[in-house]
Amino acid sequence: MPTKLLKWSWLAASAALLLAATAQAQITSYDERDRLNTDSHIGKYTGHATNAKEDYRRYCVGCHGELGDGNGEVAQWLDPKPRDFTLGIFKCRSTPTGTLPTDEDLFNTIARGLDRSNMPVWNTFTKQQRADLVAWVKHFSPRFQKEKPGTPIEIPAEPEVTPERVKAGQDVFARVQCWKCHGVEGMANGPSASTLTDDLSRPILPYNFTDGSRPKCGSTDQDIYRIFMTGLDGTPMPSFSDNIKPEEAWDLVFYLRTLQPHNTFNLKERQIAKQLGLKPVNPNAPAQ
Repeated sequence: MPTKLLKWSWLAASAALLLAATAQAQITSYDERDRLNTDSHIGKYTGHATNAKEDYRRYCVGCHGELGDGNGEVAQWLDPKPRDFTLGIFKCRSTPTGTLPTDEDLFNTIARGLDRSNMPVWNTFTKQQRADLVAWVKHFSPRFQKEKPGTPIEIPAEPEVTPERVKAGQDVFARVQCWKCHGVEGMANGPSASTLTDDLSRPILPYNFTDGSRPKCGSTDQDIYRIFMTGLDGTPMPSFSDNIKPEEAWDLVFYLRTLQPHNTFNLKERQIAKQLGLKPVNPNAPAQ
């Protein structure tokens, strides 16, 4: 084929690809605008996506991007990367793994922020502003138009902390192999820690129980329990709802509290661990 003809063929192919990409972007923008009637409902507050446009542009677009795809202007410098809202996949939920979060889940995440990330505590927003922002976040993903949120899991009443429960929690920690990621002392240095990636193949670190930081999805005992049973979608942290019983989940909560030396709410658990002379789990011990 003559050189000139090759050149024009290449230019035509490039133009076709550019037009296809532009058309896809236009479709994406159109679909996004078409979902602007999305609402949220949190208690007595009803949020409307259209009311959150200016707040999102002022406070959120730099990280999460105009289309909510996590490709904002500063996203390239952030680690961990901002959430891609278009996927409808969220770590912090009260609902079973693989299901959408409730409006209240998103509402609480905005207020709480995500420790060890660039997502701050947005305590400057009123509750109405937060409700509107929840609706705005939802409007980015078609999942919210097609699916309902999952049914929140039930969290049984928290039992009393006892030496037997702390020791049982350590047994659960060993049995479901939490140590492979979090390490035998909870220092996020397990044998699998350096190999972990999220669902988009980006490196991700396990939570370090010993460094004093808050778990991303809440720091109360109920929050920790919920994380076991829902998992953190989009990350290697699975749901253990099919592997451990509710009472075992509480035991695990109590044991993990012994690994948090900077936590002021776990004095009883730490005292019990000291009384027991609790040593780190032994990965080489025979399975029980």
